[in-house]
Amino acid sequence: MDQSLLSIRTLGELRRAGYETSAVRVEMRDNLVGKLRRGEALLPGIIGYDDTVLREIENGILAGHHMIFLGQRGQAKSRVIRLLPSLLDEFVPVVQGCELNDNPYAPICRRCRSMLAEQGDGLPITWLGREHRYAEKLATPDVSVADLIGEVDPIKVAEGRYLADEETIHYGLIPRANRGIFAINELPDLVEKVQVGLFNLMEERDVQIKGYKVRLPLDVVFVASANPEDYTSRGRIITPLKDRFDLQIRTHYPRTLADEIAIMEQEAMRLPRADAQVIVPPFMKEIIAQLTFEARACSEINHSSGVSVRVTINNYESVIANAERRATRNRESEIAPRPSDLYSAYASTAGKLELEYPADGRNEEELIERLLNRAVTKVFDRYLKVEALKPVLTYFQPGRGVEVSDEVPAADYLEPLREIKGLREAVGALKPGESPGLIAAAVELVLEGLHLHKKLNKERRNGRFAYRA
Repeated sequence: MDQSLLSIRTLGELRRAGYETSAVRVEMRDNLVGKLRRGEALLPGIIGYDDTVLREIENGILAGHHMIFLGQRGQAKSRVIRLLPSLLDEFVPVVQGCELNDNPYAPICRRCRSMLAEQGDGLPITWLGREHRYAEKLATPDVSVADLIGEVDPIKVAEGRYLADEETIHYGLIPRANRGIFAINELPDLVEKVQVGLFNLMEERDVQIKGYKVRLPLDVVFVASANPEDYTSRGRIITPLKDRFDLQIRTHYPRTLADEIAIMEQEAMRLPRADAQVIVPPFMKEIIAQLTFEARACSEINHSSGVSVRVTINNYESVIANAERRATRNRESEIAPRPSDLYSAYASTAGKLELEYPADGRNEEELIERLLNRAVTKVFDRYLKVEALKPVLTYFQPGRGVEVSDEVPAADYLEPLREIKGLREAVGALKPGESPGLIAAAVELVLEGLHLHKKLNKERRNGRFAYRA
């Protein structure tokens, strides 16, 4: 956009500059076409949707459709919706002081039409940024028609206006989103009589408030989100309203471990750690992501509810926090998570899983432990073969053992690395480099993998774990 246009302050100046306005759908379409031609990402930061959801969004915008995103929790529905305003123009001209963001060329509210008739090209305008052209509402049972569409304002009536006067109306969120995007999250939670109130807005694009004869051809693109389980457990989207959403887009969880890890790294909270450096071994990231994959495939977990990506993100943060606690106490310069830190993921996983049969006495912590053991085993098998670790197992035959703990310094793991034949080569396959923290994590993975393959016993002793033949 030509930044010199922002100095224009009247309709006459706007006309002389040759500026033309577009409908929101056309505006989004034109900006999308520009992005596609330049090879730019449609929605930066959205991972794993390139060949699925993003293609459908592109089709929806090119077709000028209202869209509803249908998917389980933690599938970035709200994130996707909140990025759609990036397809709007950077600034658009509006009638100054208009609560409906009126187009100065063709105002729709009574006040602005009167001003245009009186002032003509002298009509004052201002410029509205794209961040102010997006409105969002979380659907809850207490949301009313007045909240979304509007209601008579008793204060304006008390000021002396007649009830029949259009200017006594206090407009709701949707009219105030005119010339922009309006999003409703968790649409099924909206009571049915309010859903009915959206019919005309979406199809005929006009506003109906009580008995007023108000015709407001609003220019709004509607977007909504919903969880499939909501159709039966909390509410439903009535059929005529579903029919008015031109496009239903199904979201999904990451389909590859690499995508899950990329989202985890992107979304994890990064807190200032001035005295130490966080170094997370690749295999630890894989274990944390694999735990979530195991939960999504587990028959003991309710799949209609889903297992959010937030489980992966929170577990990643918890494991790093446990490693930081150890590094701080031991005055280490590296914060390097290792398998013994994974127990901290129990607290950040519990409560996020809905069991299929919650009343049958099954223990959630035991389920998480089984899922974690499967995840560790699969990651171990990607890097190492049990058959190649026979020299390591030989060390344990005379009754010797190795103790590990999430409390001891990384330097304590260097001794077994020197003493146990074959362990250095096994650790080398995990590529820890020269980092003591990564070497300690690799040693623990080798020992835990042998235990899960039933080659070593594991005993808990005073907060430590001892591996023996």
